[in-house]
Amino acid sequence: MSTTSPPAPRKRHPLSREKVLECALDLADELGIGALTIRSLAQSMGTKPMSLYYYVANKDEILDGIVDLVFSEIELPSPAGDWREEMHRRAHEVRAALRRHPWAVGLLESRSSPGAANLRHHDATLGTLRAAGFSVQLTAHAYALLDSYIYGFALQEAALPFDGRDTPAEITTPIVERFSTGQYPHLVEIATEHVLKPGYDFGDEFDFGLNLILDGLSRSIPTTGSDPEHQQPSS
Repeated sequence: MSTTSPPAPRKRHPLSREKVLECALDLADELGIGALTIRSLAQSMGTKPMSLYYYVANKDEILDGIVDLVFSEIELPSPAGDWREEMHRRAHEVRAALRRHPWAVGLLESRSSPGAANLRHHDATLGTLRAAGFSVQLTAHAYALLDSYIYGFALQEAALPFDGRDTPAEITTPIVERFSTGQYPHLVEIATEHVLKPGYDFGDEFDFGLNLILDGLSRSIPTTGSDPEHQQPSS
């Protein structure tokens, strides 16, 4: 992703906070979060930097705003639904949002002034876990575990040198050629018998790990008569 080319000016429209944030989101998606500045945003909107300060105070406020836009794309889990189905759907929705906005992986949990969509998302997720019977302590553990997995997978997925199914041979062949010395037998095995099979997609690994986590969390829900605040996950 290049950050050297200045953003091309867009057709000028009447300014509003919503339009400023939408343009900032587009700019981050196109050029990366490092290229997002008040100056580059103003240039891309066909206006002057001082004009934007009427709508956003500084870059931090822009980051708060575009993070909130990302959260607004994720359907809220429902405490009234089956908690496992809700957490499964939420995990896939968060991952999909991070694929659309890979710059957001390191920012979704970093904001000290979270917006309304951000707060609604966290509250609904916590509420769904609490409604399932998790104690306050276990709810915190479950939320941290799920997000560590989702964000970690999204980060790894974004860093891979290939994307999706049927990876082109020009990418995989040089990698496999480095295994030909016989020094890496297990890499050869996993590559030839799994990764390089037609139709392989690293993204398919997501559900395997997610289901293991949800299985473990299911066993952690306190049973009748136990101390809910000190219930420990089953081994």
